[in-house]
Amino acid sequence: MAVNLFPPDPKALHPVAGVELGVAMAGVSKPERKDVLLVRLAPGASVAGVFTRNRFCAAPVGIARRHLGTRHGVRALVVNTGNANAGTGNDGLARAMAVCEAVARSLGCETDQVLPFSTGVIMEPLPAERIVAGLPAAYADLRGDNWASAAGAIMTTDTVPKAVSRRVRLSGGEVSVTGMAKGSGMIRPNMATMLGFVATDARISRDALERLLRDATDRSFNCITVDGDTSTNDSFVLIASGASGVVAQSKHDLALLGGTINEVSIELAQSIVRDGEGATKFVTIQVEGGRSEEECRRIGYSIAHSPLVKTAFFASDPNLGRILAAIGYAGIDDLEAGLIDLYIDAVRVARGGGRDPDYREEQGVAAMKKPEFSVRVALGRGAAQATLWTCDLSFDYVKINAEYRS
Repeated sequence: MAVNLFPPDPKALHPVAGVELGVAMAGVSKPERKDVLLVRLAPGASVAGVFTRNRFCAAPVGIARRHLGTRHGVRALVVNTGNANAGTGNDGLARAMAVCEAVARSLGCETDQVLPFSTGVIMEPLPAERIVAGLPAAYADLRGDNWASAAGAIMTTDTVPKAVSRRVRLSGGEVSVTGMAKGSGMIRPNMATMLGFVATDARISRDALERLLRDATDRSFNCITVDGDTSTNDSFVLIASGASGVVAQSKHDLALLGGTINEVSIELAQSIVRDGEGATKFVTIQVEGGRSEEECRRIGYSIAHSPLVKTAFFASDPNLGRILAAIGYAGIDDLEAGLIDLYIDAVRVARGGGRDPDYREEQGVAAMKKPEFSVRVALGRGAAQATLWTCDLSFDYVKINAEYRS
């Protein structure tokens, strides 16, 4: 059960001019479920992407990286769920390329203008022939208002489709920003185990698009963790179709557009954590008073990755020793424990590195029983800060992952 997360209202998802989406049931891993997504982009669209740092990256990741670097420009994205096409060697590359070639034929573009994406079980051969057979149905389904259906088609263990939309007025007129993502387990940044796609119909230079993408990634998908595992298939793509005719070029317009893209990306990233496998709690980790953002993030992730801390979250047990221990082993060698204060929501539970004498156990229990709460660490050594989002670790997480391939 996702934590305060509900399916998007299709009517609230604004179409993005120059972006069409179509889905199909191709039987990639299970019959009678949407599992192939085709996205057609208008000529001249700008596309930027960031990908997993896992050295065992999936075949489609390598191909998408390569195709992004070609001179032709991107005309299509193709996504399958049910099979990650990772750990599949040269055969996996050949199968992914066969899908790209089929998409190129159907859309009348070059093969290197197609970006492939896959998600699902690792080390299984990609059933490329099923995906290719499903492409005509996806082509026939291409529509600009198909974001909700598309968000459902890219799910794996997700329980809720994830899609967000905003409009923003720039100096030349109003533009749309709409995005979708999938992810539920094997979530840990650089990036999380996720596919994310955000599009706008504004016209932006490729350099500006790259900057907006990096900023959005650092503020959103690189600030979440469910279980500390980094997937083989993580990809986040930002598209600027330019089809609205509204040019985002001035610092003011780029700041407005970038802020809206960040807003959409953050909500999508938080949705992944809210839908973490077996999650019952959504937890904000705030670390402040550090000497650098990097050390704040390191401490935040030390807390968020600890199985002992995460199971305490699940039990609504304010086991303060587990949190303090995670802070202490985060690798900040000159950290002064005697300066640290710790809060659960507004309740100060530790002061100066020890239990706050005014703290009562029932206060911590009451805070942690809520489906959403925060853990705030004040380091007392500088002005830097970082905010991360995570969830608890429940019985269902073990069950879901133990039965994932069965």
